[in-house]
Amino acid sequence: MHYLVFLGSTRTEGAPQPTRLGWRVAQACLRLLAERGVRTTLVDPLKVPREENFRPHFSYPKGRVPEALDTLAGQIRSADGYVMISPEYNHSMSPALADLLNHFGSSLFAYRPSAIVSYSAGQWGGTRAAVAMRAFLSELGCLPVSAMIHVPRAGEVLTGDGDFSAGEDGEAWSGYFGRTFSQLAWWAEACQAQWERRDPASVTPAFQHDPSQRNAP
Repeated sequence: MHYLVFLGSTRTEGAPQPTRLGWRVAQACLRLLAERGVRTTLVDPLKVPREENFRPHFSYPKGRVPEALDTLAGQIRSADGYVMISPEYNHSMSPALADLLNHFGSSLFAYRPSAIVSYSAGQWGGTRAAVAMRAFLSELGCLPVSAMIHVPRAGEVLTGDGDFSAGEDGEAWSGYFGRTFSQLAWWAEACQAQWERRDPASVTPAFQHDPSQRNAP
């Protein structure tokens, strides 16, 4: 199995401190998935250059797609599942994560599962953002598994390297993350087997060039 782990944080300065708590959460996810034998690739929005004016990957003429977007599109297409990590902004998901994901069409994500991981500096753990992400990810076609991971007080729970802090019950936290990752693995294996049996494009062809391909008659 190979998962893409999307980090939904780009804030490197300002309050609250410490910044980029999502980095700690992502490192914890990468470590725990590696312990399960899963290959992972971290997708950091700070390392995916995009044009100032929004332009999605699929709107570029063939051969003129920026290399960073084209590389990520290929990674999305070939992954077996996705882990989406987000803080909460105005009771919704991270604008940085939404912007990055909106650069790609649902045909790249479809028929693969995803897991939602949210976090906060305070006590709520980004739960409202996580609930909002369900609709977003479902529209992309990478249906989220039912179990979600919420990390309140992420700056206290996790060290800068993504390990569980000395005052935390690391075994309990690992089990909590593991419940979601076990569901993700089950669905990823099921989807992989189904992909080998039947091309999803034969079920619902991808929207390519004209809205009439999916409009009501």
